[in-house]
Amino acid sequence: MNIAVIGGGPAGLRAAEVASAAGARVTLYDAKPSPGRKFLVAGRGGLNLSKAESPERFVTRYGEPSPLWASLIAGFDAAALQAWAAEYEVELFTASTGRIYPRGLKAAPLLRRWVQRLRSREVVFRMN
Repeated sequence: MNIAVIGGGPAGLRAAEVASAAGARVTLYDAKPSPGRKFLVAGRGGLNLSKAESPERFVTRYGEPSPLWASLIAGFDAAALQAWAAEYEVELFTASTGRIYPRGLKAAPLLRRWVQRLRSREVVFRMN
């Protein structure tokens, strides 16, 4: 199966990750010269990845609770995020506010490892 992912931001990278892990041949397209550029910009402020709170509470942050949001969030909650980052050897911590950050407060190490893994899975990047 061939899959085209349009956009090299976090959602596009994650889509490429999931599809390639399932055995698809993935080509990721982005208008920018490199993937994850907005991810790097977001990381300048410390890269708040998520919030450590119960899925029931977290889902309310997306408007009225719905079965759709609950099922989507249940598939990648705060615990799953921390496990995912550990796969990339990026340690996370939870601040007193409940926000989850990389220990180094930088986006670049996580992004580099993420893109490197995608390339190792033969994801093709078509930039510009």
